[in-house]
Amino acid sequence: MSKILLIEDDISFCRLLEKFLIKKGYDVTIAFSASEARTAIKNESFNLILMDIRLPDSDGIGLMTEFKNSNPEIPVILMTGYSDVNTAVKAIKNGAADYISKPFNPDEVLLVITNAMQSSQEEIPVKEKKAIKRQTASENEFVKGISVASKKLLDHIQLVSPTDMSVLIIGESGTGKEIIAKSIHQQSSRKNNNFIAVDCGAIPKELAASEFFGHLKGSFTGAISDKIGYFEAANGGTLFLDEIGNLSYENQIQLLRALQERKIKPVGSNKEINVDIRIVTATNEDLREAVKNGDFREDLYHRINEFSILSPSLTDRDEDLMVFADYFLEKANQQLNKEIIGFSPEVVAIFQKYSWPGNLRELQNCVKRATLLTRGNYIESDVLPSEFFQIQKQQSSSDAFSLSENEKETIINALSKTQNNKSEAAKLLKITRKTLYNKLKQYNIT
Repeated sequence: MSKILLIEDDISFCRLLEKFLIKKGYDVTIAFSASEARTAIKNESFNLILMDIRLPDSDGIGLMTEFKNSNPEIPVILMTGYSDVNTAVKAIKNGAADYISKPFNPDEVLLVITNAMQSSQEEIPVKEKKAIKRQTASENEFVKGISVASKKLLDHIQLVSPTDMSVLIIGESGTGKEIIAKSIHQQSSRKNNNFIAVDCGAIPKELAASEFFGHLKGSFTGAISDKIGYFEAANGGTLFLDEIGNLSYENQIQLLRALQERKIKPVGSNKEINVDIRIVTATNEDLREAVKNGDFREDLYHRINEFSILSPSLTDRDEDLMVFADYFLEKANQQLNKEIIGFSPEVVAIFQKYSWPGNLRELQNCVKRATLLTRGNYIESDVLPSEFFQIQKQQSSSDAFSLSENEKETIINALSKTQNNKSEAAKLLKITRKTLYNKLKQYNIT
């Protein structure tokens, strides 16, 4: 019987959820605060932690990070009343297996728990590499799209991979920046050596030197044994630094020195170690703006940006949508032991109209959940999340664009506002680029 630690300060809601989970065959231990949860973790073993993001005596994400550091094998699902994408992305980046937005229905809870437990069984722990991301081999596969943006991306990867140039990958969260980095490594002369992926946002600035360069036993409080850092672990191979903009200014200086000299010195050691590594970095923010604001060192920016690659959002590669959906369906079928044939025409239409703020990561999660829910041969609309059927109005009426009236004038206005950038105009109009091109041809707009 799988054992769940349920952490929720709303007592009535907690008891209700506890009863539901017990009824579904789970062994549940409840905690109404972070302190109670810490005690439970010390005294019992759990297969999964289900916790609220806001607790009376702790920040949920901070507590989750604490649990993941001490028990990296236990998947953590966060419950949040704040369903915005940023909260979800931050939670996932900090180690959450998944998140679920309140209010939610019982079936959704079971789906998320099932997915999280299955994914945790597929993962292979890496000792002393808590910030190193773990993925199954299938998830590292680079999928070639058919859109102009995807073809340009592939061309750039093939062009830069054989070199030793430092590459900066720029793109929104969820666009597959790590998959791009892995593809660069696999097509390089370093492919037979280590590829080490590190989330810079998961490293406390006080421990960054130890994480990057290693340390000797006794060099500081808590250093109970020698530790090999990421640089030495990647020696001969590729070091991928995700969300590099999250590094503190002091950590940036340490990183720059190591990249310039190609030598590192473990904390507590007087001996320098030569390292031969290729650096690939990624960011979802504008580092040039960070340089202007003094938040990111200009010399480090130029050091990591010998060649830049744009990781396009899903809306910028709308022709690829069903290519990726079919790929994720194939993987979901393998993981869940299902044989779903494909998507109904209604689902395809819904997918094409949706804005996909979470990009490929959101699409993958959506397809996997839908695959688990589907009992027939095709994924139908009744297994899609509720957000696909909600009209989201995120712009004020004064800024919003609509094609319902004065269509030609609205398109011209959108093109003017975006300086004739058709991709941006399509986003503004909330239509696909293909639809926009059809409209331009229809109204003879050049």
